[in-house]
Amino acid sequence: MTDRGRLVYSTEHGQIAKPMDKRGKKKNTKASPAASAIKNPAKQGVRISRESKGRGGKVVCVISGLNLPSEQLKAMHKKLKAKLGTGGAVKDGCIEIQGDHRDKLLSLLEAEGIRAKAAGG
Repeated sequence: MTDRGRLVYSTEHGQIAKPMDKRGKKKNTKASPAASAIKNPAKQGVRISRESKGRGGKVVCVISGLNLPSEQLKAMHKKLKAKLGTGGAVKDGCIEIQGDHRDKLLSLLEAEGIRAKAAGG
């Protein structure tokens, strides 16, 4: 089979062959230093986003990027819920707080010494 007739992408397996340039030669797939993985995850900021998809129209604030052990994450979750008077959950290392409380969450996290940014619309 020639290179033109060979399977390059499949929805089941993703990309199969290495990408090629216009002349049919394989491209250099080494990543540049700027595009490499995060070097120091501790310096990455905490993001507070608002989501409503898949929740029946209800709004939830999601706090992601907290590099805390699960016990401390649960304690932070409990403290935030108590101060805001709302419900929430801890899922996949993220804290979910019911309702649109991004501004309040920013000030509460600042008081805890955590730098956070509002993300999304």
